[in-house]
Amino acid sequence: MAASELYTKYARVWIPDPEEVWKSAELLKDYKPGDKVLQLRLEEGKDLEYCLDTKTKELPPLRNPDILVGENDLTALSYLHEPAVLHNLKVRFIDSKLIYTYCGIVLVAINPYEQLPIYGEDIINAYSGQNMGDMDPHIFAVAEEAYKQMARDERNQSIIVSGESGAGKTVSAKYAMRYFATVSGSASEANVEEKVLASNPIMESIGNAKTTRNDNSSRFGKYIEIGFDKRYRIIGANMRTYLLEKSRVVFQAEEERNYHIFYQLCASAALPEFKTLRLGNANYFHYTKQGGSPVIDGVDDAKEMVNTRQACTLLGISDSYQMGIFRILAGILHLGNVEFASRDSDSCTVPPKHEPLTIFCDLMGVEYEEMAHWLCHRKLATATETYIKPISKLHAINARDALAKHIYANLFNWIVDHVNKALHATVKQHSFIGVLDIYGFETFEINSFEQFCINYANEKLQQQFNMHVFKLEQEEYMKEQIPWTLIDFYDNQPCINLIEAKMGVLDLLDEECKMPKGSDDSWAQKLYNTHLNKCALFEKPRLSNKAFIIKHFADKVEYQCEGFLEKNKDTVYEEQIKVLKSSKKFKLLPELFQDEEKVLSPTSATPSGRVPLSRTAVKPAKARPGQASKEHKKTVGHQFRNSLHLLMETLNATTPHYVRCIKPNDFKFPFTFDEKRAVQQLRACGVLETIRISAAGFPSRWTYQEFFSRYRVLMKQRDVLGDRKQTCKNVLEKLIKDKDKYQFGKTKIFFRAGQVAYLEKIRADKLRAACIRIQKTIRGWLMRKKYMRMRKAAITIQRHVRGYQARCYAKFLRRTRAAITIQKFQRMYVVRKRYQCMRATTIALQALLRGYMVRNKYQMMLREHKTVIIQKHVRGWLARVHYRRTLKAIVYLQCCYRRMMAKRELKKLKIEARSVERYKKLHIGLENKIVQLQRKIDEQNKEYKSLLEKMSNLEITYSTETEKLRNDVERLRMSEEEAKNATNRVISLQEEIAKLRKELHQTQSEKKTIEEWADKYKHDTEQLVSELKEQNTLLKTEKEELNRRIHDQAREITESMERKLVEETKQLELDLNDERLRYQNLLNEFSRLEERYDDLKDEMNLMVSIPKPGHKRTDSTHSSNESEYTFSSEITEAEDLPVRMEEPSEKKAPLDMSLFLKLQKRVTELEQEKQSLQDELDRKEEQALRAKAKEEERPPIRGAELEYESLKRQELESENKKLKNELNELQKALTETRAPEVTAPGAPAYRVLLDQLTSVSEELEVRKEEVLILRSQLVSQKEAIQPKEDKNTMTDATLLLEDVQKMKDKGEIAQAYIGLKETNRLLESQLQSQKKSHENELESLRGEIQSLKEENNRQQQLLAQNLQLPPEARIEASLQHEITRLTNENLDLMEQLEKQDKTVRKLKKQLKVFAKKIGELEVGQMENISPGQIIDEPIRPVNIPRKEKDFQGMLEYKKEDEQKLVKNLILELKPRGVAVNLIPGLPAYILFMCVRHADYLNDDQKVRSLLTSTINGIKKVLKKRGDDFETVSFWLSNTCRFLHCLKQYSGEEGFMKHNTPRQNEHCLTNFDLAEYRQVLSDLAIQIYQQLVRVLENILQPMIVSGMLEHETIQGVSGVKPTGLRKRTSSIADEGTYTLDSIIRQLNSFHSVMCQHGMDPELIKQVVKQMFYIIGAVTLNNLLLRKDMCSWSKGMQIRYNVSQLEEWLRDKNLMNSGAKETLEPLIQAAQLLQVKKKTDEDAEAICSMCNALTTAQIVKVLNLYTPVNEFEERVLVSFIRTIQVRLRDRKDSPQLLMDAKHIFPVTFPFNPSSLALETIQIPASLGLGFISRV
Repeated sequence: MAASELYTKYARVWIPDPEEVWKSAELLKDYKPGDKVLQLRLEEGKDLEYCLDTKTKELPPLRNPDILVGENDLTALSYLHEPAVLHNLKVRFIDSKLIYTYCGIVLVAINPYEQLPIYGEDIINAYSGQNMGDMDPHIFAVAEEAYKQMARDERNQSIIVSGESGAGKTVSAKYAMRYFATVSGSASEANVEEKVLASNPIMESIGNAKTTRNDNSSRFGKYIEIGFDKRYRIIGANMRTYLLEKSRVVFQAEEERNYHIFYQLCASAALPEFKTLRLGNANYFHYTKQGGSPVIDGVDDAKEMVNTRQACTLLGISDSYQMGIFRILAGILHLGNVEFASRDSDSCTVPPKHEPLTIFCDLMGVEYEEMAHWLCHRKLATATETYIKPISKLHAINARDALAKHIYANLFNWIVDHVNKALHATVKQHSFIGVLDIYGFETFEINSFEQFCINYANEKLQQQFNMHVFKLEQEEYMKEQIPWTLIDFYDNQPCINLIEAKMGVLDLLDEECKMPKGSDDSWAQKLYNTHLNKCALFEKPRLSNKAFIIKHFADKVEYQCEGFLEKNKDTVYEEQIKVLKSSKKFKLLPELFQDEEKVLSPTSATPSGRVPLSRTAVKPAKARPGQASKEHKKTVGHQFRNSLHLLMETLNATTPHYVRCIKPNDFKFPFTFDEKRAVQQLRACGVLETIRISAAGFPSRWTYQEFFSRYRVLMKQRDVLGDRKQTCKNVLEKLIKDKDKYQFGKTKIFFRAGQVAYLEKIRADKLRAACIRIQKTIRGWLMRKKYMRMRKAAITIQRHVRGYQARCYAKFLRRTRAAITIQKFQRMYVVRKRYQCMRATTIALQALLRGYMVRNKYQMMLREHKTVIIQKHVRGWLARVHYRRTLKAIVYLQCCYRRMMAKRELKKLKIEARSVERYKKLHIGLENKIVQLQRKIDEQNKEYKSLLEKMSNLEITYSTETEKLRNDVERLRMSEEEAKNATNRVISLQEEIAKLRKELHQTQSEKKTIEEWADKYKHDTEQLVSELKEQNTLLKTEKEELNRRIHDQAREITESMERKLVEETKQLELDLNDERLRYQNLLNEFSRLEERYDDLKDEMNLMVSIPKPGHKRTDSTHSSNESEYTFSSEITEAEDLPVRMEEPSEKKAPLDMSLFLKLQKRVTELEQEKQSLQDELDRKEEQALRAKAKEEERPPIRGAELEYESLKRQELESENKKLKNELNELQKALTETRAPEVTAPGAPAYRVLLDQLTSVSEELEVRKEEVLILRSQLVSQKEAIQPKEDKNTMTDATLLLEDVQKMKDKGEIAQAYIGLKETNRLLESQLQSQKKSHENELESLRGEIQSLKEENNRQQQLLAQNLQLPPEARIEASLQHEITRLTNENLDLMEQLEKQDKTVRKLKKQLKVFAKKIGELEVGQMENISPGQIIDEPIRPVNIPRKEKDFQGMLEYKKEDEQKLVKNLILELKPRGVAVNLIPGLPAYILFMCVRHADYLNDDQKVRSLLTSTINGIKKVLKKRGDDFETVSFWLSNTCRFLHCLKQYSGEEGFMKHNTPRQNEHCLTNFDLAEYRQVLSDLAIQIYQQLVRVLENILQPMIVSGMLEHETIQGVSGVKPTGLRKRTSSIADEGTYTLDSIIRQLNSFHSVMCQHGMDPELIKQVVKQMFYIIGAVTLNNLLLRKDMCSWSKGMQIRYNVSQLEEWLRDKNLMNSGAKETLEPLIQAAQLLQVKKKTDEDAEAICSMCNALTTAQIVKVLNLYTPVNEFEERVLVSFIRTIQVRLRDRKDSPQLLMDAKHIFPVTFPFNPSSLALETIQIPASLGLGFISRV
């Protein structure tokens, strides 16, 4: 394929750019061979001429098609080169927020500098078990691949994490280890991972420091081996470290720090325990102030110190050792402050009593003089003599720094060794996965010995990486049988030889170190002489003679020779070490140096146990005293080379996996991409080398089916053959002429780089041509339609226009005719108007003249009328004057006559007033009153006479007359006084009349003024009323408005209250479901723990062949009252197990939180049962004590009550004696005669006898009460007759006695007393009952309060203790304390329960014995009765027919056949045969009928044993065949039916209302099995959860393939090109699951459940759970697979969901809630298909996707990938708009749905209409030993 075919107009290319590294441009015209300039246009619109290189004539690299941009695997790109890689990483990182990308076998991880929610346990579960290419790139995918290959290939694995400082290596390694701990399947071993992570604070504090590029840079490399056992569970770990940067202890560059631990110590110097260290500010010490940056922004060193100490404690480093470590570190700081004074050029001294040295010696426990001497001197040993030589000041400072570095390095090794001991595995290691967190390639302005070693290590790792990539490519080609051609790749062996070979850099360095006067300059000259101009990889800088340049695989690096020799020799004087070893006060210090001769390197940690430490040690021929010093002379470079070789051996023995961490910018800005820095790291980490190797071969690989599906559009119908492989070959030969550009393998087609892009271009051209043709046809059709519409419209317009013109002409004619008519009428109007004006004028003149004449006549008539009126009034006045005079004279005469007559009458009145008769007449009313009073007095006197019989009649008469006369005299006196008063009143009245007349005149005058004022007031009032009416109107309107508002507000409030009510109802339903879910999760956890307990018990039974004597299983009857029937026995066994033997796993297993919650729930139930039993016991004791206290403390209120009580006691004593005598007689009779068959407790005779005895005893009690009442009445009568001494009574004693004497009828007294007594008794009993209930409630509440207080105090004490512990120890201690407390309380409760059970059993046995004796006595009495008496008495119980002869729906079995029943009916029953041939739920009916018979026999042991065996049998079956759906479904159905039977026949009214009368007769009579119903309900919940797990295991492999990958609608979605990490094919091959597979499986599930007779409501819940699993798994995979987020895939998903909905409609399950569980998946599919451009689209998306969280919506939009060029990507701005709109939405930040979530299950009561007596037991069940009763 020629370049002219690719470099055409509009083709896009990459051109170099100094700022952005690479820029995109577009060709403006086609390229022709020989052109020297390309016409380009940049993306910003600027035109550019790009000059081609005249020598190479290389064209700029082509840009990949847009559909390939953002690919998960860089090798999937058609054009593999640096700009394509860089652009793809940038697009994924910036636009899609994806930090992981595959590059072949390498995972590229870009540090986001931000916390991302992609590392949760849900993400781990999503990646677990998946193929690496099926999911989006992730560190978990790499970890899963390593874990899977370890288990599959039985080969150790390695994950190599590399990158620059700050690129995120440690975090990636940490997440990989977390993944292993989670998926390894051993939750009890997760503490290993926690301990490894807990070692991070320690290792970071002693091995990390601040550099110019990273605030927390690791200054050492580490390799962590995570060990696994044969079951691939984590059992331990081991850590190796490499090349600690010791020089940082004594020197730091500008803006850098020493190791964190020193600054943490200085920040914590004020702590009391650190006072002895005599620390201060970091700026005080020479070793911590050189960088000038002692503080890191955002880091609190004091808090970090606390974390470091807690981590040390967690890993087993005791407080004493910790203080020893801190003493050594403080000593190093003080040692750095030691100064030297020069005596001459060759000697120096330490100032006397030098404070820093004094503190150092005190901390180290050594002598001051000895240390000061050897700091300034050294010992030289020759063959014969030993010399002590002083050293110069410079050498002394170097020796001091070397000692500090040596101490720190040994301390570092010691800490790493202790960490490894804490992580050491006790079980044998089967395999391991190593995680290598090592420094990446480094180049600084000044590069020294450390950078040289780091880059040397990277050269070795790069070589190993290249070889591995090359090997994989070769294996792939050989597997596909492609001719192998040698791929040229960069081999860095020459560079490695330059460094480590003979006469290499390290060899020359070691040789120079052995020279007595060796120096850096001489070593540099040797390098120049040896390698300059001889090795192409070695160069000399132009301006320096103390530096050299090495061309590494990543870049050229210039190394400064200064300090190489010193750092390589790492010289420490032996005498100084001996002084430190001699410390006797400080035990830790000698411990650091005691194994120094065995240490591989002072700069590396102790290697793991797999690698012998003595390999690199050189054993001398003869031991000499100077051996240790010679060991010190082994150089650092040599040691590092050996350790590196060991590491490479380890890596070569494992399968490596590569993670390359990239630092996107140097400023730690989140999601900011610096192209220059990224390219630099990509070149250094080998990613581009991988690309280059891939590009050199056949990077693009397609299966034949995928190629056919993608490029079917390029084939004609005749090209398509039945053989897909041959079809693809034929098409490729036509499309690509150069056969070297592709190869045909066995299953794949291999393409060279760029060929896929070429094919995509051809495909796009073909599709574009097809689109153009379609558009052409459609546009032509549209234009024709438009023309026809326009022609039709033109004709219509013409028709309307012509009509309009005709109408206008007609209108003109009408207007002309109308104008003539108007003129005619106008002229007529003018003439008529003139005539009317003249006529009106004439009429007006006539009217004026006639008016004048009439007015004159009217004036004359008016004057005559007024004259007549004046005459009339004058004549009237004269007549009235005459009349008044006459009237006045007549009135005067009348007055005189009347005065005379009045005087006469007055005289007569005065005479009459003086007589008594007159007074009598005047006061006749008073006499009547006196008579009445007299009558009353007479009546009273008569009554008085009757009462006083001793008075005589004469005395009564005399007294009455005397009293009468006295009253008359008194009355007369009063009458006389009243007459005088009346006379005086007459005079006063006359005076008052005169006054009133005067006042009348005044009143009349005032009346006028008042009337005037009233008129005025009335006017004002009317005005005010009118104003008030107006105001009232306004107020009415306001009132109506307010009423309307109030009505509206009331309506709104009502609506809001209704909404709130609905919301609260929903919330309560959610809370109820949450509580159900929590409870069912606890049941699930309990069942898991139960299974684990059984497994442990089985293992222990295998381990312990002979159990210890004396161990007995707890009686199963003890668990009858518990919510779980087997719990007490299992707990007893679990508690006995540690007594018998100690199990190592239980010692080391961490406490399980779920176990703690389950125990807590169990203890709560037992506490409630204990409380109820205790309350009942206390209630009975309290009743007895209260009765006794009332008898003893009741005050002597009345003698009658005391007498009543004494009589009652006597009566009771007599009755007691009688009963004893009768009991003795009964016992005698029972010993003589026995008839057990008649007197059995269930016999009719027995029941009749008991009824008779009860009635007789009740009648006897009534008679006793009557006798006692009569006796007490007699006593009270006697007391009433006797005189009482109390004088304070309300009635007089004499009168009371008289009244009592008068009352001859004693019956009245008795009746009165009886009524009073009964009333008092009733009131007293009511008061006592109320008081008793109140006291009981009060005591129960007090008990609860007290228990809560005690519990609160215990919890507070525990919390206070735990707060002082580190977090991990805190959790462990709290759990241990709580479990201990619960276990003790559980034991106490079990003991009390045992005692109660024993008491109950004892009482029941006594009752049976007494009942039996009574029955025998009754039989004996009946034997003495004659036959005639039997005939006369037909109602005797002997003649009652036995009902047991009729079938009552019960099944009888013997006690010894119980195990056989369970075995045949449960353990060995095959569900398939029962479901097909027999009625549904038959085992449940049979078991219930057996329970009914045991209940009928009143045999509690049999009921309990049968129920316990049944539940145990079901559990055994489910444990044995728990993965079989039919078995689990069958027993779920039968357990629910058994539960419904227990409810239906329990006798409770709520469950009996649906029963037939016959079914109500079958109810249980003796036992309340409500507790066992709860146990069965819990068992049903556990079976349901197991059924869901079985469903999930069956459906899980089908869901992703059937719902996502399979193309149900063929041809809708094309397959995109993929890279080396092949994803699962979406084409349906043989064996792959499709949507039909899922629907067939759903049909199978549904038919099985229906055959088993499962409740319809329960089937709906199962279906809802299945659909939730399908929706959750599909959506989770969609969110983690970029290749699935496309428009066509959304269509496929919606079609698949519609098929599932159709299945629901077919099964009538649309109301099960299953469809709602698919709503998130439906909305995600809609989101893939809707338009995603404008703000309106964003608003529509926000309103549509209400079932998706914000994180899920944004994730789908970020992952949206066009499959074809015609689709468009989602813009970043649009995603930001979505985020802004969804900012206020409160939803979970979790990305994935919880696929393991199980909805809480309920079991609605479903009674059976089947009659128990009609059930037949088939012989196939093998239950012949059961008989129908």
